[in-house]
Amino acid sequence: MYLTAEKKQEIFAKHGKSATDTGTSEGQIALFTYRINHLTEHLKKNRKDYNTERSLVKLVGKRRSLLDYLKKKDIIRYRAIIKELGIRK
Repeated sequence: MYLTAEKKQEIFAKHGKSATDTGTSEGQIALFTYRINHLTEHLKKNRKDYNTERSLVKLVGKRRSLLDYLKKKDIIRYRAIIKELGIRK
């Protein structure tokens, strides 16, 4: 499995408030970004895997809505997570 419990805790510890705090927007955005990157690599090898493509599009939409929420609530945190994850150029 590509996403183990240890990897999740590491992502939440780095981007969230703590390793067990999975509710922060930054932690969820970081987790979605990790999953999106993994699915993108998978689709480069398996371009006819339409189920994975659909789940990738849904994940991107979820991340986009979380980013919109964070931008509306706290623009400084939004800019920090964008810069840290390298989502925008």
